[in-house]
Amino acid sequence: MEALRIPPEEITLLRFDIAASSLPPDVKERLLALHDNRISKDGVLVLKAQQHRTQEMNRFDALIRLHELVNSVAQPPKDRKPTKPTKASRLRLRQAKTQRSGIKAQRARVGHED
Repeated sequence: MEALRIPPEEITLLRFDIAASSLPPDVKERLLALHDNRISKDGVLVLKAQQHRTQEMNRFDALIRLHELVNSVAQPPKDRKPTKPTKASRLRLRQAKTQRSGIKAQRARVGHED
């Protein structure tokens, strides 16, 4: 099966200037913080759509992908709640260390005199 060749006039490039947009400042910061090759140093997001045969469908596809990208950073990330190891896990760790140190102590030479 031969690959479908899309004519250049049907390819859509969507440019979205993040800094000049009306998005809330925290969403702008999270968008600019993404390590994405599609975001230029000037803060312009460039989406290329060439999946469909018509420019209208490619434009619609690019807008949907822009919407999904903005929605992915719209909610702030959850703060990590630091946890402590349980008492049982600390006890298991201590027992493992004691057992390991006993094995290593048995490797020492017995009755070695200089």
